[in-house]
Amino acid sequence: MQSSNPVFRRAEGFNGRSQVYPASGVSYPAYGSAPAGGQTGYAGGYGDPSTPQTMAPSTQPMTIDSVVQKTGLTVGLTILTAAATWVLTPQIDPATGAAGPLYALAMLGAFGGLALSFVNSFKRVVSPPLVLAYAVLEGIFVGAFSKAIEAQFGNGLVIGAVVGTFAAVGGTLAAYKFFNIRVSDRFRKWVVAAMFGFVALALLDLVLSLFGASFGFNGFGPMGLISSVVGLGLGVLLLILDFDFVERGIAAGLPERESWRAAFGLTVTIIWIYIELLRILAILRGN
Repeated sequence: MQSSNPVFRRAEGFNGRSQVYPASGVSYPAYGSAPAGGQTGYAGGYGDPSTPQTMAPSTQPMTIDSVVQKTGLTVGLTILTAAATWVLTPQIDPATGAAGPLYALAMLGAFGGLALSFVNSFKRVVSPPLVLAYAVLEGIFVGAFSKAIEAQFGNGLVIGAVVGTFAAVGGTLAAYKFFNIRVSDRFRKWVVAAMFGFVALALLDLVLSLFGASFGFNGFGPMGLISSVVGLGLGVLLLILDFDFVERGIAAGLPERESWRAAFGLTVTIIWIYIELLRILAILRGN
């Protein structure tokens, strides 16, 4: 099965297929495949943890710890860049409330991050420098957008969105582990279909807004509130899929370098959740 997150589609180990890495020529067993000797995996698709994986002597496997460390680094770099952008950009004049320069900087970071997200998603071998560069560009976007939103709608929104984001991620992870959530094919298909539909509507509204015919999907009115609530729900569901596919990658015995790919995918989803939460708080404050 392929991941809904395009970041994980290029890594076959995240999608339940064996993977051969050119550096070592070693084939890593697929998620749920039978190990040497013909022994089948456990029910639910996981291989027997007592059966050692065949790996190159110099290759360390990807682990939960390595994924957490790399994700903490990329998210932390995003936060630091966002904070620097906030501090180094000029204050908005309360009398005019003009936030045009901040929105322009936010668009620069957003489109730069979008370009790098495509590059990182389709690279066969993950590049840690490009993952970190993506974190920096998204930090510029998050910092400029957050400052503009808070200047327009009032103080306290960013702190609320940050706390809500960490609560959403922590709560989703806790639910995933403690309730032993398993992602079925039907669940995956519905979430993927909803995600593509959401993105399509957002792009359509963006194009229509250029001609003055926006229906408010990306705005800060009632329709914007509905779209952000739906987007937040989708972000949580995508986070569940991301956890599932990271777990599959670890079970497949991917090398430690693939932790960067996992970190990149999780960072994309975490930023999605933060932006939707910030929009929701702004709209509620505005109303």
